[in-house]
Amino acid sequence: MSKVVTFGEIMLRLSTESNQRFSQAKTFSANYGGGEFNVAVSLANYGIEAEFVTRIPDNEIGHAALQEIRKMNVGMSNIQLGGDRLGIYFLETGVGNRGSNVVYDRSNSAIATIEENTFDWAKIFEKKDWFHWSGITPALSEKAAKECLKAIKTAHQLGLKISCDLNYRSKLWKYGKEPFEVMPQMLKYCNVILGDIDTAFFMLGIDKVNPDYENDEQLKKYYSNITDLCPNLETIATTLRYSINASHQKIGGVLFNNNKIYEAPITDVTNVVDRVGTGDAFMGGLLYSLIKTSDNLQRSIEFAVAACSLKHTIVGDYNLATLAEIEKIVNGDNSGKVSR
Repeated sequence: MSKVVTFGEIMLRLSTESNQRFSQAKTFSANYGGGEFNVAVSLANYGIEAEFVTRIPDNEIGHAALQEIRKMNVGMSNIQLGGDRLGIYFLETGVGNRGSNVVYDRSNSAIATIEENTFDWAKIFEKKDWFHWSGITPALSEKAAKECLKAIKTAHQLGLKISCDLNYRSKLWKYGKEPFEVMPQMLKYCNVILGDIDTAFFMLGIDKVNPDYENDEQLKKYYSNITDLCPNLETIATTLRYSINASHQKIGGVLFNNNKIYEAPITDVTNVVDRVGTGDAFMGGLLYSLIKTSDNLQRSIEFAVAACSLKHTIVGDYNLATLAEIEKIVNGDNSGKVSR
């Protein structure tokens, strides 16, 4: 059985209730989440052994986060205690034509202030098969970026598969470095990348383009431009999202491998309850499929889209959809009937 390690930050999420604005809120709903942790939860939920590596403050909030990690059946044997605070983000959940809004409060968080050699990556990667990270971690601080690069290089040296969700967050890159100054040296080791073409070009320092995702020949050209700069890259996937409004989404996906394009049919989600973590759900579904059915890439992209679409119906950061529920969507059953 494949064993996966993810590295990043887990945060306290404080959400307004009943679609209230921040200015209206008297109470907030508390959850925990973070891009790389969310992926680990998906994988653990699907029966893949997943371990989350992070640094958490040794206080009551940090220990509450540890309880959440334990509850989700995610490995935590290499989590370090230290730092002054857990990162926080506030979520104002949109509805209809009003989109959601996120305010970060994660400066100088425990993971952002890690020192060199905080983690023994060679030991962490013993008997592991896959390492997953995202563009959020190197955006947090120069220290976090250096530790992430060390993890990537060690994983590569030890022969692990390496995946990245580009996850560009403009509100996070605040320490004097642009993504295209940091990300290329990391992405060159990756075997799997999730992200849209514009973001990949930006992070790799390529001129901006306006891709037509219905033009397969153009997509092959643009994806090939990315693989030319990432010599270990095998698979690139892109989530296609068509927002009718905050409560109605159409979800699709494209996968590129060995100069072939694989596309998933568009899934209609008419009653969105939470959009946060849907990209992580896509990533988790994609990794699961690549691990379990690597010879069926069409199925991989369809499974990822189905996982993403179901996450839109689940409150919180991570996807709690079961394999059976996702398989129903993949097999064309979008009825949502009561299971009796």
